[in-house]
Amino acid sequence: MRTVIFDLDGTLADTSGDLISAANSCFRSLGLGDLLDAKQDAGTALRGGRAMLTLGFSRVDGFGHDEIDRQYPNLLEAYAQDINSHTVLYPGAMDSVEQLKSAGYAVGIATNKPEGLAETLMQSLGVRDAFASLIGADTLPVRKPDPEHHLEAVRRAGGDPRQSLLVGDTATDRDTSRNAGVPSVLVTFGPGSDDVRALEPEATIDHFDELHGVVARLIG
Repeated sequence: MRTVIFDLDGTLADTSGDLISAANSCFRSLGLGDLLDAKQDAGTALRGGRAMLTLGFSRVDGFGHDEIDRQYPNLLEAYAQDINSHTVLYPGAMDSVEQLKSAGYAVGIATNKPEGLAETLMQSLGVRDAFASLIGADTLPVRKPDPEHHLEAVRRAGGDPRQSLLVGDTATDRDTSRNAGVPSVLVTFGPGSDDVRALEPEATIDHFDELHGVVARLIG
């Protein structure tokens, strides 16, 4: 079966607000206040918890890598407790998913968010059942950009890896698809800092309304 695998953060949903909030809770616990800004630092949020902690601590003196390691579990706990106050699905995302499924494609998720958090978020958003598979950062011994992360998401969705593609928003997603020998479609509307067109994916989309046509062109 032809299969479309989606990245989660910055592709299906803008999760940056809740991620920034979780990081700021760590900084506040140390008496530092909110070191990250929800809009200015949204791109860093989608690179993960350690990236946010690194950026925040770079703005004050006296905190190094040891504190990042200490605070990372606290960040994950804070995020798990308040995972969906600000997160929103991108316009047209789920309509596009349903359109693909109606046309006979399998759909799944491959994310570098821990699997448990990704499952919780998708359930909270009410859309987990729309996806036949979900592979998180800790589901396998490897994560994106290792190709097995994508390939296993395809297999668990019941698809054929040779007839699949990856929809994402970053260089990591582009590299994953290339390593797997499949096309990538990168969205231009995510808050990440990558210039997705300069990454030379097989296609880009400015809105999810465009996805079905692009998928049909790339994998039939």
